Amino acid sequence: MNESENTLTPYTFDVASDRTPQDPTASPFRVVVDPAMRQRLRRALIALIENHDDQLAKHFAEGRLALDSYKEYIEIFARSLRETMDTKEGVDYLLRSCGFDIKPEEINLQPETRWK
Repeated sequence: MNESENTLTPYTFDVASDRTPQDPTASPFRVVVDPAMRQRLRRALIALIENHDDQLAKHFAEGRLALDSYKEYIEIFARSLRETMDTKEGVDYLLRSCGFDIKPEEINLQPETRWK
């Protein structure tokens, strides 16, 4: 095998546009498959994850958080994310990161999943 056979070629693509849909209640099919929307949501989630990781590391470094294992860290990390995303503020952060300005009272924390 030569070196060229072992080299990965990165796949690049251009995101068509960074437009935010005018109606956040419009067909979810477009929102789910729209590459620009998915990219904004992905960035928001990564920023949220990094913030949670930074905060846990800070609490640990300052002696306010005891951790016995990586397993425990991951469990606490997952709990922290779950608790954040189970609030209107957490969902509002994602909505705003994707370009939507929704009133907090309009955020549904228990949306119905309608599988086909």
